[in-house]
Amino acid sequence: MKTTMINILYVLLILLCLSGYINSPVALILGFLFTFFLGKPFEKFTGKTIQYLLKISVVGLGFGMYLMETIKTGKEGFTLTVITISATLISGFFLARFLKIEKKLGHLISSGTSICGGSAIAAVSPVIKANPQIISLALGVVFLLNSVALFIFPAIGHFFNMTQQQFGLWAAVAIHDTSSVIGAALDYGEEALRVATTVKLARTLWIIPVSIISTFLFKNKDERIKVPWFILFFIVAILLNTYLNLPAALTQSITGISKRLLIVTLFLVGTTLSINDVKETGTRTFVFGIMLWIFISVISLLFVLN
Repeated sequence: MKTTMINILYVLLILLCLSGYINSPVALILGFLFTFFLGKPFEKFTGKTIQYLLKISVVGLGFGMYLMETIKTGKEGFTLTVITISATLISGFFLARFLKIEKKLGHLISSGTSICGGSAIAAVSPVIKANPQIISLALGVVFLLNSVALFIFPAIGHFFNMTQQQFGLWAAVAIHDTSSVIGAALDYGEEALRVATTVKLARTLWIIPVSIISTFLFKNKDERIKVPWFILFFIVAILLNTYLNLPAALTQSITGISKRLLIVTLFLVGTTLSINDVKETGTRTFVFGIMLWIFISVISLLFVLN
């Protein structure tokens, strides 16, 4: 009976997230508190569900964008993307050596921080043949810091009176995971959401060159590189919206549903967080992740503001 009640409450909270009455940070907190007090129902399905919902949400947001605006936004973020990814990976290499962090663990956290959080870690880990414990530690650091970003970034943006364009660009570069990037931008404004989504997905494509570089760094050329194919569907959605003159009611409905699915995604992300993850990660690994995150956040903030 208790299990049934927990499952019913879990479903009710998901429906609440779909209703549009709560925002991204609240959804994340609800997920965390639910797991903390009641456990993790449907745990074995949560990881894949998060990935599918996030991809569907991103593709749906494409129906609210236009091709030329998207290309312009991508170009504006290109220079900052190249600078921050290169600087973060290089800094991560030397900082990991200084703090005596295991080489593969350091590389996974650096990859997740510089590109797109858990997606980058998932793509790079088989290339460097990282064991499950190292992957788990890297994901733990990135997800926890990623969750903190969802709360503090909008506040920092308002403190510096950042425009929608500025905040969207900064969030896309400095927040780890796509889900929290879009979640933070969603609360900041429509233009911030458009900019953040475009720049972050363009940044996600850097998984490919970073994975290739990783094969040489760790001398493993046998593993196949995972390509984020859902970005192709995002581009198709933009093309359809640009050239087919779709009814506004249809595109608004699709983007509205996508935003609500993103809130559900963040609730599910919250259910994956736990106090034990913090304990198992270790102080040095956390310090390493925090220092890298501060580094990329400050560099990108100065670039955007100036």
